[in-house]
Amino acid sequence: MGKLARPQRYPVDRRADQMALELQAAKEILAEVFKIKMTEVDEMILSRLDEATIPLDRPEGNGLWPREFRLEDG
Repeated sequence: MGKLARPQRYPVDRRADQMALELQAAKEILAEVFKIKMTEVDEMILSRLDEATIPLDRPEGNGLWPREFRLEDG
């Protein structure tokens, strides 16, 4: 029986590094375009993330689409 090869980890690390570089570049572009500090860019991104996150305890009838719906034959 041959040895089992362990998958290499660095392609995943390279992808993560590439994504980190792209995020950093995007943040720098935002800071330059809006003429703000990098800390303000971070705050802007976090506030957008908070707005996009839907709390689980949000009541029904809040104008959002329901998580599930059923079509009935009519």
